[in-house]
Amino acid sequence: MTDDKIILDDLFALQSQLDEEIARNHHVDYESTYSRRVLALLVELGEFANETRCFKYWSYKSPSPKEVILDEYADGLHFLLSLGVMMGVTQYTHHFHVREKDLTEAILTVYKDVCELKENFDPEHYAKAFADYLNIIPLFDYSSEEVIAAYKQKCGQNHIRQETHY
Repeated sequence: MTDDKIILDDLFALQSQLDEEIARNHHVDYESTYSRRVLALLVELGEFANETRCFKYWSYKSPSPKEVILDEYADGLHFLLSLGVMMGVTQYTHHFHVREKDLTEAILTVYKDVCELKENFDPEHYAKAFADYLNIIPLFDYSSEEVIAAYKQKCGQNHIRQETHY
């Protein structure tokens, strides 16, 4: 990965618009869905791990194609952005600092961070969970542009899903 940072400011605005559409359509708000958003993030993190197959030491099968892995990563990004919007975050620039080089350990770290965020919904715990999630990107050698494009594509699909009562 040649990028040393990722700028997500635009994505918070896109996520806020999607969250507002979902709130209108389903008569919910951030407070009433907080636990479900956290659980959704953990589930999406598991789906991402499943596509990478990083923990499947017993299997000979290769990871899913790059597009599938990016799509699952983007799903988790949606929920982290949504939690940030709930907290009032509108701008975020992350400088990559990969502490954990093993993908399985990196994913487990994010699981731990998200569980801690559930118990302590504050800027410090949010920043740690978000940073550790973003630090997974260099482990795949994906560019910031690829991740942002995957998020935007999935966000568009999610708007269509709302319109079509998915």
